[in-house]
Order: sequence, then C-alpha cells, then structure tokens
Amino acid sequence: MTQSRDRAIVLGGSIAGTLAARVLADSYREVLVVDRDRLHGVREPRRGAPHNVHAHGLLARGQEIMEELFPGITEELVGTGVPTYDLGEIHWYFHNRRVQLAHTGLLAVAARRPVLEAHLRDRVAALPNVVYLEQHDILQPQATEDGSRITGVQVRRQADGPDAAPQTLEADLVVDATGRGSRTPAWLEQLGYQRPEEERIRIGLGYTTRHYRMPRSSPAIHVIPFAGHHRGAFFAPVGPDTYIVSLTGMFGDHSPTDHEGFEAFLRSLDVPDIAEALRNAEPIDQPARFAFPASVRRRFERLAAFPDGLLVMGDAVASFSPVYGQGMSVAALQALTLRAHLARPGRPSSAAYFKDIAAVVDLPWEMSAGGDLAYPEAEGPRPPKVRFFNAYMARLQRAASKDPKVTEVLMRVAGLLDPPQALLMPGILLRVLIGGFLRPAVPQPVAPPSTDRAADLPADVPAAVSTPIRPEPTPAAPPQT
Repeated sequence: MTQSRDRAIVLGGSIAGTLAARVLADSYREVLVVDRDRLHGVREPRRGAPHNVHAHGLLARGQEIMEELFPGITEELVGTGVPTYDLGEIHWYFHNRRVQLAHTGLLAVAARRPVLEAHLRDRVAALPNVVYLEQHDILQPQATEDGSRITGVQVRRQADGPDAAPQTLEADLVVDATGRGSRTPAWLEQLGYQRPEEERIRIGLGYTTRHYRMPRSSPAIHVIPFAGHHRGAFFAPVGPDTYIVSLTGMFGDHSPTDHEGFEAFLRSLDVPDIAEALRNAEPIDQPARFAFPASVRRRFERLAAFPDGLLVMGDAVASFSPVYGQGMSVAALQALTLRAHLARPGRPSSAAYFKDIAAVVDLPWEMSAGGDLAYPEAEGPRPPKVRFFNAYMARLQRAASKDPKVTEVLMRVAGLLDPPQALLMPGILLRVLIGGFLRPAVPQPVAPPSTDRAADLPADVPAAVSTPIRPEPTPAAPPQT
C-alpha cells in the first residue's frame, strides 16, 4: 500500500497498539508508538500490563489474523520452542462435566502473553518507518482552537522528571490503544464533547496465578465457573518443565495469595484433577492476584460528535471478562477494521470507523455479556434472548460431555470462527436434544479423568481460551460463599 500520509501516533504498545502500528505502517510515512514502560527486549510482565503474569489465550480467529498480519509468526514462535496444539484436546469442564475430546483442527500457539507481545513488537519495530518512544508519559492530546480536530499529543520523557516541559508530537492521526484505563472519555469532556455511554457488568473477578515445576506429563485442564459455583481454574504446561495454574473466583470469591490459602482454594474445586496433578509439583513463585471488577463497553458509535484525527481501539473500546479469552482476538479484528478504513482516501472518518468497530464488538460482547448475566449476582437486563441462550447453552455443554461433534462446534464458536447461530443448526439441535435436554439438569459427580489419551495430547496448551456463554442457575445449586 502507498504510504501517502505523514505521521500517525499510537498511544500504548501492548497487543492492540502493536496491531494498530502494524497496519498504520502501510499508510503513513512515520508511525510513533508511545508507552510509559520499557518495551524492547521485555519478555516478562511489566508495570503497565500487570495482568500479563496470568493465563491468557489467543482464540482461533485471533491466531489467523496474527498470521495474516505477521506472516510466518507461528513458525517463528514454534522455532523458539513454543508448541502448537488443538483446542479440542484441552480437558474442559462445564458444570463440572468434562466435554469429550475432539480434534477440531483449530491451531493455537501456547506462547505466554509477554512472549507473544515481544515477538509481535519485534516485527513492528523492525519496520523502517516505525519508531518506539519508550518510558514516555502521555499527558494529553493537542487539538485545534475549536477542538474539532486532534493535531497531536503532549508527552514527557520520564528521565526528564515530572517538572520538565512537555513535548508536543504533531500527527495526522492519533490512535488510543491504552486499554481499560484510557483517558479518552475525560479528554473528550475537556474538549467540550460528551463522554461515551458505558455498559458495565460487574462480575468481581479475581485471578490468582502460580507456576509449578513438574514433568510435562499432564494435559491442560480448564474448569469453568458457573452460576452457584463461582470458582474455576486453568492448568497448562507453559515450558519444558513448567505449568501455570490460574485460580478464578467470581463476585469477590478470590483465592488467597499465601501458600496455604492458594492450596486450599485449589482443593476446594469440585474437579480434583488439577490438585492431583500437582501433588508432587514444586511451586517456583508466589501466588499473584489480578482483579477485574467489571466488563465494560464504551459506545463511541453513539456520540453525536467526535473530534477528527482521533480513533480508539482495543480494551479502550470494550474490555471483556478475561474468562472468555476474547480480548486479543477482538483487538486483532479491530486492526483489520482500521486497515480497511486506511485503504480509503483521506483521513479516516471517526463516525464511520466507530460504526464498524461497534459491529466487530457486537457479537463477542453479546456472547460474554450473556455469559456474565447467567450469574444472578450480575446486574443488567436479561431479555428473553439472553435467558433462552443461557438455558440452551446449559444443555449444549451437557451434550458436549457425550458427543465430540458438539465439542467441535462449541470450540469454533468460542474461537470466534463461527457465529453463535452455528450452535442452533438442525444437526446440532438434534444432538443437543439427545445428549442435553433428555439428561437431568443437576450436575452429576465427576468421574476421574481418563489417562489413555494423555500421551497423545500436545505438549503445550493455550493460556486461556474459554467458551463465551454460561448456563442460567439451577434451583439446586445455591450460591457458594
């Protein structure tokens, strides 16, 4: 693509910012990426992304887009020792029932989040027209006198100290990819615009994560919390002799961060498989917790006016519950939307851009918000569509515990490859009728996991890929305290 524009600035150098810089580099002579942290060579969690220590997942559609924007990235990661795997071969537990293993053909890469970021960032930094401004504080946007257009951004280099004069970086386009803590709503208000409406679903989620040293002998296990049972866990190998354990708790039911409390929380799960696999494992770090109080969506597309020259993407638009593993993949989808708008003549129209971004976010948000609202503690409207789909998903997940074909379709929808309507196709409806609706609604005791296929499972697994819908509660399952 012809580089016909002068300069674009990306605020934030995480996944969304890196993807934005990648597509902007095709259209601008210079792209500046501004971040408050040191980025180059960083392959561990950093101050600006403390959640990177916890389990993460790149859904199947996200992996496809990464490969499209960074050809050969999968092979590059594998060459450094990162394995690939099939999503259907994780031991998934819904309502404490393990779904049938299935070969789905959905390729994912088991890179820890900081490692994936580093590889993508190295690719972008190698582009001749991309410059990273690390350890720079972002102060505020620069606008025309009437506030109708953003003309750049004011930053300050941290090494110069808090009293140093700010530096103004001029730009034809500024893209805010600073995440959940984005200050764009406040900036809009300062410039005389309205703040975007926010949809917020409080879930009181907490992740507590620890790494263990043990031989690579156990498959990945993902225990999904559900209404009445707020506790879950993700367990997976992330290295030759290292496993990650992320314990999840909803609505304030969080795992402690001391050794005894973490172990007790782990043993409290109705599925004992992870605790049994870790019986002789050696913990190699202290438990670390990350809190996620609410899923939030900002409705920029509903604003009557918005300054020209500023766009927003990533978690700054929609911050999904980490349980569903959608964040990185939705950011990748938004990067494709940005690329499409850059292909049009002139500066991208904010109104048209946000309309298209809303269409990208609608489906995953509907899936995750519907799942959040399956919990009676979550506040929010529950239209008939949400109530029906949550009830149907309870039966479908039950059917998947008997039918690998249902598992395969479930993984494709969870991976954002197929729309939820795929779960309602006649063939799947029949399988759900046979395997789900005709079985009792009360969860059955969990049988010990079969070990005959353990040797055939892939060596490594994703950090967090989850299905997006949770069933509504059953009267027989009182809330856990």
